[in-house]
Amino acid sequence: MLRRALLAAAVLAPGLALAQPAPAPKLDPENTLVIELKTGRVVIAMRPDLAPKHVERIKVLARRGFYNGIVFHRVLEGFMAQTGDPTGTGGGGSDLGNLPAEFSRTERYTRGVVGMARTSDPNSANSQFFIMFADAPSLNGQYTIWGRVTEGMEHVDRIRKVDPQRERVAKEALDKMVRVRVLADIK
Repeated sequence: MLRRALLAAAVLAPGLALAQPAPAPKLDPENTLVIELKTGRVVIAMRPDLAPKHVERIKVLARRGFYNGIVFHRVLEGFMAQTGDPTGTGGGGSDLGNLPAEFSRTERYTRGVVGMARTSDPNSANSQFFIMFADAPSLNGQYTIWGRVTEGMEHVDRIRKVDPQRERVAKEALDKMVRVRVLADIK
């Protein structure tokens, strides 16, 4: 009986049996960041429509090679992985000035979203950013969203978890961004 029902469904709706997943949206190479981790490649679609100053800063720093070799200094299970501090302590940044907040009223902090880290001053983002492991509604409208992982989230999930407030881990033992580039610059 089940076999007849499946056969009838295939005959009546042949397109359903052969349906393919929708193709991924085409990425703009100038607004796509590629992060190489030891386990593989992470691709981030940057959102200059939401945060033009933050996206520009990420591209400038990536093109300078600033992010190459920088560790993930704060990686909290079920929350996020933070990086972008050349000192590896969470207290450093680039030699460029801080950025004004570009908070979104429409985008939400969900799995794969990339946001800028900052101090308690909303206008203190510089070079540090984080990638969300899970949804975090408490961050909505509080931190600038500048991108979303479109490929390689499984590699983000494998980053070594470390909470610097609870444990001391040698910088050499932390996972790092091997290389960070703008897709348009990759030949």
